[in-house]
Amino acid sequence: MFKTVLLPVDLSAPPSWEKALPAALRLIQPEDGTLHVATVLPDFGMSVVGTYFDKDFEARALHDVGEQLSAWVAAHVPAGTDVHPHVLHGRVYDQIIGAADRLDVDAIVMGSHRPELSDYLLGPNAARVVRHARQSVFVVRG
Repeated sequence: MFKTVLLPVDLSAPPSWEKALPAALRLIQPEDGTLHVATVLPDFGMSVVGTYFDKDFEARALHDVGEQLSAWVAAHVPAGTDVHPHVLHGRVYDQIIGAADRLDVDAIVMGSHRPELSDYLLGPNAARVVRHARQSVFVVRG
């Protein structure tokens, strides 16, 4: 059905992937496709916030998140799947959209929680990805 799929995951929130991972795997199975799994390490936001962290904090954090993502892939993605983990850094929705373009994926599969009133007013990451991505986006409710 799709040759390449991007699955963004929040390693600290199983609802972001518990149902989305099986859906992503089903989408690539008929084609024996490629699964790109990405997690995003948010940036500091305002530059003044960064001054409160050690100089090498960002590099250490990216390395640690990379190890966590590799362990997650080993524990949750079936053996034999063509899978590529990616650690992204910045604004979550921007990084997901940018990665989808750079990796030239056919579709993005995202987990999402049930919408609440604040989500309609503020717009969660999934909604922003749906609105701005050039690829098909599948939102799997948790």
